[in-house]
Amino acid sequence: MIALDSPVGAVLGASKSAEKFTKGLGLSTVGDLLRHFPRRYLNTADLTKVDELREGDYLTVVGEIVRSEVKEYTDRRTGRRAARLETVLGTDGPRLQMTFFAKNPRVTHWQARRLASGTRGVFMGKVGSFRGTWQLTNPQLVLFGDADADDGEAAEAMMTVEELTALFPIYPLTAGLESWEVMRAVRFARTVVDEVPEVVPESIRTSYGVIGAREAFDWIHAPDDWAQVKAAQRRFRFEEALVLQTVLARRRQFARTIGAVPRTGGGDLLARFDERLPFALTVGQDSIGADIERDLAQPHPMNRLLQGEVGSGKTVVALRAMLRVVDSGGQAALLAPTEVLAQQHYRSITAMLGDLAGGGLFSDGTGVELLTGSMTKSQRTGPLSRLVTGEAGIVVGTHALLEDQVQFFDLGLVVVDEQHRFGVEQRAALTDKAGTPPHVLVMTATPIPRTVAMTVFGDLEVSTLTELPAGRAPIQTSLVPLAEHPQWQGRVWERVREEVAKGSQAYVVAPRISGDEHEQGESDAVDRDEEGNVLATPGSLSAVVDVAEQLADGPLHGLRVGLLHGKLPPDEKDRTMRAFAAGEIDVLVSTTVIEVGVDVANATAMVILDADRFGVSQLHQLRGRVGRGGLPGLCLLVTHAELGSPARARLEAVAGTNDGFALSQVDLELRREGDILGASQSGRFSSLQNLRVLRDERTIVDARAAAATLLDNDPDLAGAPELAHMVGEIERTEGAQFLERS
Repeated sequence: MIALDSPVGAVLGASKSAEKFTKGLGLSTVGDLLRHFPRRYLNTADLTKVDELREGDYLTVVGEIVRSEVKEYTDRRTGRRAARLETVLGTDGPRLQMTFFAKNPRVTHWQARRLASGTRGVFMGKVGSFRGTWQLTNPQLVLFGDADADDGEAAEAMMTVEELTALFPIYPLTAGLESWEVMRAVRFARTVVDEVPEVVPESIRTSYGVIGAREAFDWIHAPDDWAQVKAAQRRFRFEEALVLQTVLARRRQFARTIGAVPRTGGGDLLARFDERLPFALTVGQDSIGADIERDLAQPHPMNRLLQGEVGSGKTVVALRAMLRVVDSGGQAALLAPTEVLAQQHYRSITAMLGDLAGGGLFSDGTGVELLTGSMTKSQRTGPLSRLVTGEAGIVVGTHALLEDQVQFFDLGLVVVDEQHRFGVEQRAALTDKAGTPPHVLVMTATPIPRTVAMTVFGDLEVSTLTELPAGRAPIQTSLVPLAEHPQWQGRVWERVREEVAKGSQAYVVAPRISGDEHEQGESDAVDRDEEGNVLATPGSLSAVVDVAEQLADGPLHGLRVGLLHGKLPPDEKDRTMRAFAAGEIDVLVSTTVIEVGVDVANATAMVILDADRFGVSQLHQLRGRVGRGGLPGLCLLVTHAELGSPARARLEAVAGTNDGFALSQVDLELRREGDILGASQSGRFSSLQNLRVLRDERTIVDARAAAATLLDNDPDLAGAPELAHMVGEIERTEGAQFLERS
């Protein structure tokens, strides 16, 4: 008998296919083999439903021979008589032609008897086409009722009919490896494994109706019916969720043991700021502000995620938290991903504070500093000095804040805006500058589905702003499908002129800067399939430099057209944004640098060119730049994507709703989950294996409750040693850093 951690060679032996399991599939241990689950099952009682065929696909189907005919001919090379068997295979969908050749005509006639009309079996091969006919090339097969076919003549019968189960497992494969080979190896492994460790404690299995590990392995690989498949799948999904939620729960527990300076106030800066606010806080802003104040008053660090729709007022909530820390004698740092956003935050914060944004002689205020990578050494000298002495209570900056020469007098709060733009190490570099662990508030305007928040940010307290402050107008989003209506292009620019004629301003967004250059990060915004292919026809992409020139000389002639993209010098970018905010530019042609944080109340229209090149969340973020000054907003999604394409479906979803949380669900359904989790978030943290955060919401909720119960009753998991081992393994990897610092 062998153990799960035994080398996979212990069950594969010296077989020729052993290397395909180890190198091709990456399976090192017997446990890896047993956790190499089927990706689907064939119901051997019914013909397989085949929706569509693609050249080169490897197909495994239950099919029925509908025509079988022997064709005799003379072999040109030998001059001898030969024969081939031409058959047509029926499925619940397209028919496929299969051709079998043999040197001996007697073998061909024998095959014809085996593959007579009405014969059923499992057929495996690569899909091809010839003269408009679909073919299954080099087919392998196992025929139902053909148990005695092993007479040496049927070389293609690589497995026996006795090995067929009611639900035939189809495994993820590698070149040269067949599903039946994996099935045979797994079946042998299940018979020789000595003991299957039980990760889910018996009390939890009983409470949540989860089957045991040994039974789950048997049912996932060799089920008798669909009920067994579902029970086994739920078991492994629950196990994965339980391990992850236990890690997150332990992180929350550990965070409460870390000492931090309580920031309870003492000054009156926050109170005076509230008195001067020209608007009333929304119910959500007020409630979340109270939660943050309670967190800041604790002797352990706050770790809170603040999410909210574009324009929901997150900046005000964050500023009030910063002022509470300043009132307590500490400092606050706001980390932004781009200079445009950092400068926007700096201007917004200083404008909201008014004469409270002072330092030195302004003893009743606090210094507010800006620190970016484009600033010269001499420009940085003053801000760096005021941060060290504590004269500056608030600093807004980009990655420049992470540099070694940036030191603080007493860093008490770190605010990270658009946190998904930063990696684990970058965020840690800033929090490590504090003498004692600082409180942390991370913000995102990308709505996060509940289960993603529970799975990816489960060690953070999550606050959600759902209301929009007064003065935010609805945004009408319309699709402009140039594939069907090329003449609508002219109307797009007419609408822009109409908005400008009313005294408003407009954005025009394009995916490229010029030629083959693209904005940094733009390629990440494009949705791709599992092979990495863009989910839209590339076509000729619009470029900002070209579009600005064409509009100024053409349909928008006479209007003041500005240009903005990430490769402009920082001072030029800042001048352009200031000019647009001051109304000195009518139409700003830009890349996605205006995606977040840009707040120009007079902008009412946005045209997004080649809109199919952007993801759902990014489109929603972009259109949130308009309609911010009380006037209705207009967003036109211009695309060449064809009706019925995935890209078109994405755009129709965005045009169909302004609800960012509904769109976040759509986004997660359309994109790979690994993309949602994000490489920058996790380092090399592996994507979910069995769990899907939308499909398995109930399982995740149950696992979170189970993890809390376990740790309440047994904080060290002494009664669940296998679970403790798996949790410990994760905590010792880079994944733990991700879970700890996200």
